[in-house]
Amino acid sequence: MSSSKYKHPISEANESTPFGSLTPSEFYTRHSVTHGSDYITSTKDNLKLFTQWWTPNSTPLKGIVCVVHGYTGESSWFVQLTAVHIAKHGFAVCAIDHMGHGFSEGLIAHVPDINVVVSDCVLFFDGFRAKYSADLPAFLYAESLGGAIALLITLRRDGIEPERKFDGVVLNGAMCGISDKFKPPWPLEHFLSLAAFLIPTWSVVPTRGSIPGVSFKVGWKAKLAMASPRRPLIRPRAATAQELLRVCRELQGKFNEVDVPFLVVHGGDDKICDPACVEELHNRASSKDKTLRIYPGMWHQLVGEPDENVELVFGDVVDWLVTRADAAADGGK
Repeated sequence: MSSSKYKHPISEANESTPFGSLTPSEFYTRHSVTHGSDYITSTKDNLKLFTQWWTPNSTPLKGIVCVVHGYTGESSWFVQLTAVHIAKHGFAVCAIDHMGHGFSEGLIAHVPDINVVVSDCVLFFDGFRAKYSADLPAFLYAESLGGAIALLITLRRDGIEPERKFDGVVLNGAMCGISDKFKPPWPLEHFLSLAAFLIPTWSVVPTRGSIPGVSFKVGWKAKLAMASPRRPLIRPRAATAQELLRVCRELQGKFNEVDVPFLVVHGGDDKICDPACVEELHNRASSKDKTLRIYPGMWHQLVGEPDENVELVFGDVVDWLVTRADAAADGGK
């Protein structure tokens, strides 16, 4: 039986706003969380990066969860609803908008070097975790491209002290490989390196279908995705598309090095991030604690499923986090 005590807040949203009929402050009060936000300076180019966090008001703190959003995501829309859902179960939850995303500075949706994003996440997450007891277990929760970033964070060895390592990772629709059903059509994929070198910011790379159209099964949730004033609506830029393909290849070559405990939740009919790649991650990872949940018929955005599917998936997510946080409190790391 799931330990999720609350419905996911997506059930209260509408096609215009994640907060439904409430203001943001009313939303936080209703869900008994405290919200805060601030800016940090990026590790490169002195960009201002937006960060925010949510902490439970009436539930004892079990641990910390650091959230990593995806390529078209941000921390203030769907991701915020999941962050609040997790916070209500006893976690201090934080998130950062990557450069060029959400309220952070930078060229819109341009990520020519994923390692810079990894460094920005580590900088913020370390600072957030330092506000709490070192005894609190800490986890990563990541969606889509965020899954690749989260894995790279755990694989990074230089500059991370032992106490800054994570106790586990939840990978939701992780981008360990881009589906052939969504990749740019041949032969354009093979000319990306040339385009990325000559005109790296050129927003010209086509995909096979719009991201909301193949991500969100429920129609009004796809409309909500498009209603975000901070959602990038441009086609992927040449250098960014090349980097996403490169990151997938890099990760696939390092699956055997993954040793962090992890939970994978993934739609069986995901047309953007190939389910076969997370299956390969699960098979090859050296982690002793690894769980794979592929849900037949579900799409890329699991929060975009009908309510019963949302409760199933995020019940599994909360159960996994709570079980491991409780085990850590009992000395069972």
